[in-house]
Amino acid sequence: MSDYIVSARKYRPDSFGTLLGQDNIARTLSNSIKRGQLAHAYLFCGPRGVGKTTTARIFAKMINCANPGADMEPCGECESCVSFSEGRSYCIHELDAASNNSVDDIKALMEQVQVPPQVGKYSVYIIDEVHMLSQSAFNAFLKTLEEPPAHAIFILATTEKHKILPTILSRCQTYDFNRIGIPDMVRNLRDIAAKEGVTIDDESLHVIAQKADGAMRDALTIFDQTVAFCGTDVHYEDVIRNLNVLDYEYSFQMVESFLAGDYASALRRFDEVLAKGFNALHFVAALSSHFRDLAVAKSGALDALLELPASLKEKYSEQASRCSLGFIYEALGVTTACETAYKAAVNPRLHIEFALMKLSFLNAGAPKVVAAPAAQPAAAKPVSAQPAKAPAAKLVQEKAQNPGRTAEKPELIQEKAQNPGRDSEAPVAEAPVEAPAPRRRAHKTGSALSMNAILEEKEVVAEEKAEPAEVKLPSDDDVRAKWKDMAGMYAAKPRLASMLSTAEPRIEEEDGVKKVYFSVVNESQKTWIEEKLLRDMEKNLRDKLGCPKVNILVEVTPDTEVKEKVPYMPVEKAKDLMEKNPNVRELVTALSLDTK
Repeated sequence: MSDYIVSARKYRPDSFGTLLGQDNIARTLSNSIKRGQLAHAYLFCGPRGVGKTTTARIFAKMINCANPGADMEPCGECESCVSFSEGRSYCIHELDAASNNSVDDIKALMEQVQVPPQVGKYSVYIIDEVHMLSQSAFNAFLKTLEEPPAHAIFILATTEKHKILPTILSRCQTYDFNRIGIPDMVRNLRDIAAKEGVTIDDESLHVIAQKADGAMRDALTIFDQTVAFCGTDVHYEDVIRNLNVLDYEYSFQMVESFLAGDYASALRRFDEVLAKGFNALHFVAALSSHFRDLAVAKSGALDALLELPASLKEKYSEQASRCSLGFIYEALGVTTACETAYKAAVNPRLHIEFALMKLSFLNAGAPKVVAAPAAQPAAAKPVSAQPAKAPAAKLVQEKAQNPGRTAEKPELIQEKAQNPGRDSEAPVAEAPVEAPAPRRRAHKTGSALSMNAILEEKEVVAEEKAEPAEVKLPSDDDVRAKWKDMAGMYAAKPRLASMLSTAEPRIEEEDGVKKVYFSVVNESQKTWIEEKLLRDMEKNLRDKLGCPKVNILVEVTPDTEVKEKVPYMPVEKAKDLMEKNPNVRELVTALSLDTK
């Protein structure tokens, strides 16, 4: 048990050739060593588990290797390589900034930097998780990082580049590490499984790679966990059960139910997913991913976008061939909308079940709701196919456009429209009466329905023929009196109430309408009244006068024309008093009073 080493450490890359998924970075660092163009500070940043610290160690070992290979790989046999492999190197130093993040730790590092290397040409300092340094530690580190001794090289590694000070970033060569692709991870896992004597299929390796989310260290950890659960013979069913991953088969079966319009089986499978303890939102996300893969598989030109084993690609292609692109597009819209509104749903399960029902009806169409049979009118004679009769509202509109025309029955109007050349006085055979569309009030018989329509039409025509009563306009005095009363109606708006009580309206009569002109002092007041209050003021004034033919218009009268200059200071008040009262002016002159 004590000799066991986890795969993430046991199969850690020890050269640029074995580094996974970072070919560009490996090539750049190799060329910089080959050409002797080494910078004094490097910054390696990227997601977890992609090889930042491993690359820093390979780079540090390569810098001091005495006998590098033709591809600039460390020999592993010189004193520098051996001492580093055994963990006793005096020229390569590692510092964990997460636990050594104070100013004192950085000062100790600065003192250590001044000591030249005992073996090799350079002293390499690898500072891991550098973003954990405090602000004061960063500031203390700046000068040394900018102008270190000639033998010192710093390699900083971090997963959170945004936390590094810009002054630190500007002093380093920055290398951004990428997430490792699923094909690269599957290939590496397959090689490791062969070395460990583990039998595992490609589907299981893809599940492990997808679960790792681009981090090779996480993939190796999951691989060790899977081997511990399944032994050396690993099966796909055991992997998904151990990792609590939703099987691809559920998504395939769901789509089959949607294509068949069988919402009942879709709901049963969803209940089975919940019974196994899976998160409902993760299930909807898996459905969205499945429809995305179907859309990709639908086009052979996008096959490279499917990061799946060959067996699964064939299943996706087969199912995609039976799905229309419109169905896939609408299904993606339903699932993504369900994901978005899931957290706001009061009943999340019902929310997802309703989405599954909509998906089931995409091909077959929504089920039709059969209403209860309504009461049928009395049996009538068969009616030949002909255009529907114009409703009463349409007849009223026609009458309004032709006021001189005599009211006619709807049947006669239609008959004339069909036979325009026929004499209007000739007798016309009445066509069978078709029952109009049912109204909100239900009638027991068809005859009652027809009579109501006829009576309604007659009332409308009678009202149309009746001339409107002449409206008597109010007098100007009545308008002014009611205008003053309106000020009390707007007591809740002191500004408007004051304007109504002080302003004297100008009244004119034009085209049988009383026009009341309301003066304000500026455009802003006019805009405010017209947009916010004019309609309400007009309604209140018409109600008070009992006359609908009253309009209020707002006009702007400059302040200089409305208001006189008001004295404020004592001198101004005295001067104003003397101008208005000659006796006061004579008294001030006679007594030689000082008005200032």
